[in-house]
Amino acid sequence: MAAIWADRKSLAGKTVTVRGKVVKFNGGILGRNWIHIQDGTGAAADGTNDLLVTSDAAAKVGDIITVTGTVAIDKDFTAGYAYAVLIEGAKIELK
Repeated sequence: MAAIWADRKSLAGKTVTVRGKVVKFNGGILGRNWIHIQDGTGAAADGTNDLLVTSDAAAKVGDIITVTGTVAIDKDFTAGYAYAVLIEGAKIELK
């Protein structure tokens, strides 16, 4: 995750694959599922330890998943939901 955060500008619009543990799941918001994953890299102090993923697929908190999707940066969904980096339209594999 830390690498995606660090290279987010050059990765924008590109497909990436990352593996992590689901730490938060919100289903069916704005027509998609919102999944936060962590892999032990990055820093909690600046939020680089957490990566938001949107998907049609579901996952449960505690699942270890591999996601493949498109990197998006500087997305603002209003109402205080703005993200410097996220992975959109991800396909999910449960590991």
